[in-house]
Amino acid sequence: MKYFVLLGDGMADLPVPELHDKTPLQAASIPNADRLAARSLCGMVQTIPAGMEPGSGPANMAVMGYDPARYYTGRSPIEAVSLGIDMQPEDIIFRCNLVTLTRDGNSDYKDCRMTDYSAGEITTGEAAELIATLEAGLSSETVHFYAGRSYRHCLVWKNGSTDLILTPPHDISGKSIAEHLPQGEGSAFLLDLMKRSETLLRKHPVNLRRAELGKNTADSIWLWGQGTRPQLPSFESVYGKTGAVISAVDLIFGIGRLIGLDRIEVPGATGTLNTNYSGKGEAAIRAFESGKDYVYLHVEAPDECGHQGDCKGKIQAIERIDEEILRPVFAWLSKRKEQTGEDFRILFLPDHPTPIALRTHTDDPVPFMLFDSANPLKRSTKSFHEKDASETGIYFSSGPELFRRFIL
Repeated sequence: MKYFVLLGDGMADLPVPELHDKTPLQAASIPNADRLAARSLCGMVQTIPAGMEPGSGPANMAVMGYDPARYYTGRSPIEAVSLGIDMQPEDIIFRCNLVTLTRDGNSDYKDCRMTDYSAGEITTGEAAELIATLEAGLSSETVHFYAGRSYRHCLVWKNGSTDLILTPPHDISGKSIAEHLPQGEGSAFLLDLMKRSETLLRKHPVNLRRAELGKNTADSIWLWGQGTRPQLPSFESVYGKTGAVISAVDLIFGIGRLIGLDRIEVPGATGTLNTNYSGKGEAAIRAFESGKDYVYLHVEAPDECGHQGDCKGKIQAIERIDEEILRPVFAWLSKRKEQTGEDFRILFLPDHPTPIALRTHTDDPVPFMLFDSANPLKRSTKSFHEKDASETGIYFSSGPELFRRFIL
């Protein structure tokens, strides 16, 4: 049996007035998913445990079959695992975004507005130069910066505090940062780093070049997502399968590394709308050809569009997932079954909603579609979206519960 999970990050949404009160998933042309839904178990799943922040970290961990209430310690430690950072038990890891802040004249740092949480989707090469400058100018015996991808980086604070209230920058797009600055034990130290970073970055050659091109500049760091290194049992020891993870973001690769999945990087996979969809689909097929039982393929694009309020882009991302990933992988698995008799299962779902209207995550249940080639179903409804899935009355109270139904 082969097992394929296709996850569209933030793909679920609310009805959009401009779409005649349809969600982007309803409005998208996804004939492959719709045809498959007619033969699949469809319903809703609660991926975020009660009381937990609706982040991609706990949501993807849950969909991978691990209880985030038990194992999740924060977003950045997982990303740090992906980056190969050597973490000690006393280290506190923070996500370090490069962001675009807008200030009026000589106003204070706290009066800035969060213009762009991704600094105009800054390139990884440009970001590496900026992080190197920050490491040279702000690091110490207890603080170090580590470059990741695009706007997503890490800061390690030795013997730091976890008793902090920090706000994800994508939650305050377009808003004043005054009410969202660090709070709690150690907050003054972090705020000082953020202010000093602005001094180093504003006139950096990378930003001067970006400004000349009319691109958003990386004016400051923004710290959030703190935690310590988690410990998880291996996927093979829990589920008895070998597997691989395909993504463009360190968060997903980090979870995969923690549970012993192979990491597959795809050239041109960016974590944005303009990613290499077909390359990801081809990589999944190659992983199965190499003997892997299980492939977890994550696409960040719908989530990014949700945070940006880009309805058109979100629909486009969903359609390309359907056409360039789901269609060829399903076709390959089907042909392989004809040739070898080996069955397969496909689980297609979001991790959480990222509604266009809200531009941030919510903890609402999400639709799922589970196809089993050994037991295809016959359903009267031939579509895959939030409304249809909720009307089936099928509900899983947690991601691990659904995953066990999928893989065991």
